[in-house]
Amino acid sequence: MRIISILFTAMALLGACSSLKQAYPLLPVAEYEKMIVGRLDADYVGDDNCVSKCHAHDKIREFSRLSVHGEQIKPDSGLPLVNCESCHGPGSLAIAMIEQNVKLLGEKGNRCDTTKLIDLKRLPPQAQSLVCLKCHSVASTPSLSHWNTSLHALNELSCSSCHKLHEGPQQKVSHEKMAELCYGCHPVVRAQFSLVSHHPMRERKLDCFDCHEAHGSSNPRMLKGSTARELCSRCHMEKSGPFVYEHGDVTENCINCHHPHGSANRRLLSAAMPFLCIQCHNPGHPGVLDASQKRLFANRCTDCHSAIHGSNTPGSNGTGALRR
Repeated sequence: MRIISILFTAMALLGACSSLKQAYPLLPVAEYEKMIVGRLDADYVGDDNCVSKCHAHDKIREFSRLSVHGEQIKPDSGLPLVNCESCHGPGSLAIAMIEQNVKLLGEKGNRCDTTKLIDLKRLPPQAQSLVCLKCHSVASTPSLSHWNTSLHALNELSCSSCHKLHEGPQQKVSHEKMAELCYGCHPVVRAQFSLVSHHPMRERKLDCFDCHEAHGSSNPRMLKGSTARELCSRCHMEKSGPFVYEHGDVTENCINCHHPHGSANRRLLSAAMPFLCIQCHNPGHPGVLDASQKRLFANRCTDCHSAIHGSNTPGSNGTGALRR
């Protein structure tokens, strides 16, 4: 009986976990386009006709007017290039009954019928993003060229997962809010930035977008550089060389020695010295082992080899010893 109860408990837990996130099967783009057309029996009425009858969205309309979307005006008509119906679909049916409902219900009737608009929240994330992509195409926004194959899109995020257009006129994620937004899905990275040695994210000198392209990239981990070393050398140019005497591991990948977000060791090192260095180098070194070759001295290799990223100075034997 106990085994049976355990099995039932496990099945219940699995059922609860599966309901946390709904999986949407991938469909052809044409199917998503049909979802965002809106009611075919409705007409476009414009913001003035719509919002003038329903004052519940006055603040949202003001945010839109002050945003980069509301600032774009058609030169021939003087009307906004983007308005509420650009995303929510034609609104004539949504406001058709407002005047009658106000007479019957008073102020409570001053609401549009949202069931006649596109139900954006219930759309699959691919269709939600397509609402934005129909204007922000690859031609107008090159950074979105990799969106459909990005890790964010493949994990069923949409544009509205990060961009909250109704919370203020600022349509992009601000520098102050970006880290907290990313930490919502990446709590491990938050912990790494809390370690003693870390990139200055908490100090507001960097944000995630300085290194990662959130809209997708052809590079691993959505990096903005073709390699980690190429990206790191944009800020750490003095480490990039070229040097007469190169450190082989350093020229290959900075991540071989450093944790990019944060580390418990100094200078973002993935392990403390000399243990980091002896992963590749023979520990039988006079500065590491004593004369009896038995005891290990935990000296830092950089006490002598200070030019660890590369040097132009030969050692006493004529070869490079990575010293200044």
